Amino acid sequence: MQAALNIIGEDLKLVELQFRKDLQSDVPLIQKVGEYVLSSGGKRIRPALLLLAARLSGYCADQAVPLASVIEFIHTATLLHDDVVDSATLRRGLASANTLWGNEASVLVGDFLFSKSFSLMVRVGSLDILRVLSDATTVIAEGEVMQLLCTGDIDLTEERYVNVIRSKTAILMSAACEAGAILGEVSSDQQLALAEFGMDLGIAFQLMDDILDYVATEEEFGKSIGHDLEEGKITLPLIHTLRLCTDSERAVIAAVVEKDEMSLDDFRAVSSLVNQYGGIAFTIDAANVYIQRCKKHLDQFAPSPVRDALLSLSEYVVTRSK
Repeated sequence: MQAALNIIGEDLKLVELQFRKDLQSDVPLIQKVGEYVLSSGGKRIRPALLLLAARLSGYCADQAVPLASVIEFIHTATLLHDDVVDSATLRRGLASANTLWGNEASVLVGDFLFSKSFSLMVRVGSLDILRVLSDATTVIAEGEVMQLLCTGDIDLTEERYVNVIRSKTAILMSAACEAGAILGEVSSDQQLALAEFGMDLGIAFQLMDDILDYVATEEEFGKSIGHDLEEGKITLPLIHTLRLCTDSERAVIAAVVEKDEMSLDDFRAVSSLVNQYGGIAFTIDAANVYIQRCKKHLDQFAPSPVRDALLSLSEYVVTRSK
């Protein structure tokens, strides 16, 4: 992240200020919940992608910061909704908003952030950017429903799972990069290259999240370890394991996935099988394939410190521990 921060660190600070400004409301709870989620940490990867993509595309005017704030608005809305759907208690190592204020407040503040993001997009005055970001929010909602339908499905294929995370996670990173390209008015090939860079980066990012659910500590991950498994989410390490394990081992995994509450022994049993069959290594290799694709997408652009920063950001995704 450091190479990126060296270039856009000051702009990211402006994004934080812009977010707080745009969060202002006559309803105090909206600002309180929004600022809580914002101040709870996060690397601001999505705003950083927009800022870097805009710089790479030669854009130096004043619309990048407001748009980066919009991206964080959309992302924060999805976090609030996700934590309600997942019954999460932790977010970035702190109590989740729904734990503190309840599901109703979290959903409604998330709705406010989604709605406000559209009014902020309109102010930028670009129909192309409005199209890209509005399409992304639609796809995110579809991804959430797709994931819900896949919950507990131990026959879930790798292809179908990647389609889920492409919609649920990667599309917003892709939209952030494409919005930056539109600001810079680059060629259609370069715009597509940046959109695909963000998509592949987003897929790799989620695959590494899948791994962390099995191997990180709660302090590192900022979430409850094993929470995906407890919620019945069949992620790539488990998909790979289910392809290779015996029928009796498959029955063990199925029994754990079906439980409403998972014990520590249950988690250890499944985690042991994931390690035994190389689910972690397989997923890391898969993530690295997407990162290599990211690098090829950037071949559309001449070498520069900004391009190097985007490459470094992609490397960070597969080396992070939280």
